[in-house]
Amino acid sequence: MADITTLSQQALQLLQQLISIQSFSREEDRTADLIEQTLQTHGVETHRKMNNIWAWNKYFDAAKPTILLNSHHDTVKPNSGYTRDPYDAKIEDGKLYGLGSNDAGGCLVSLIHVFLHYYNRTDLKYNFCLAATAEEEISGVNGLELIIPELGKLEFGIVGEPTEMQLAIAERGLMVLDCTAYGKAGHAAREEGENAIYKALTDIEWFRTFRFPKESEVFGPIKMSVTIINAGSQHNVVPATCTFTVDVRVTDAYRNEEVLEIIRQHVSCDVKPRSIRLKPSSIDKNHPFVQAGVALGRTTYGSPTTSDQSLLDIPSIKVGPGDSARSHMADEFIYVEEIGEGIELYIRMLNEIV
Repeated sequence: MADITTLSQQALQLLQQLISIQSFSREEDRTADLIEQTLQTHGVETHRKMNNIWAWNKYFDAAKPTILLNSHHDTVKPNSGYTRDPYDAKIEDGKLYGLGSNDAGGCLVSLIHVFLHYYNRTDLKYNFCLAATAEEEISGVNGLELIIPELGKLEFGIVGEPTEMQLAIAERGLMVLDCTAYGKAGHAAREEGENAIYKALTDIEWFRTFRFPKESEVFGPIKMSVTIINAGSQHNVVPATCTFTVDVRVTDAYRNEEVLEIIRQHVSCDVKPRSIRLKPSSIDKNHPFVQAGVALGRTTYGSPTTSDQSLLDIPSIKVGPGDSARSHMADEFIYVEEIGEGIELYIRMLNEIV
């Protein structure tokens, strides 16, 4: 079993290789190849579906609960502010530069090597399932969501995203609603028609002021924001329709389906969700893994951003090396020491329960 220093060196080398390979969402086949080959080099039996790679620990026991270790290997496209080659994984002043280094390459390679640390152990109370997945950056259907049915029963999940190794014990869900208020067209100069804008305004005011009865201990109230509105064709025609878009950030106090039902009970417009699959997620702050992190000086918080955690129906926590403020920035980087610290902290927290 390799020590932390060796694991960190191996993780850093793998991350440099991953950075050098373009892996935009839906184009991750070559990084999937590399991850698959790396695991197989360590004697791991791997499974693959499209660009998703997963594996279980060597002595998997169906009678034991299973911990999911998950992070993604796709990246966004580099923005126009880059001053260096986004695929040149150079280390300067303790920083490893490159597209995907921080989001979420550092997390991914750390979790891979945490998995390898436990892979051959025969004395574990838990199984481990490692999943290196695709399409996270676009919330695609051919990423983690595609392989969840293949992973079997999972007790809880650790989702690797850059949190400075602080503990995101809850994550907001997201629903985008397309709403349409219907009226009746008429000439603006006469008392004709029924103005759809005025009907929409009543519902928009409801979205602005309504507070859901239950509030999250971590996030407080659900946040609803009307962000787009469109109506009318010309100045002298009373509009028959008015459409508007609502951004709904759902907390762990509700399921998306419950929120949608409450909204439809209170507004008169037609409400169509683009998706209800990006669910809020959480883990009990008294969970042994969370408490192990707190004992190591980690703080708990609620994450306002979405990740693949939103696709899980199990208790889950988002934690990983790196800083979310660096995600998608020009000249993205992660500190080399963050990778070693991440591996060490993951293992120290897991050792308290496995």
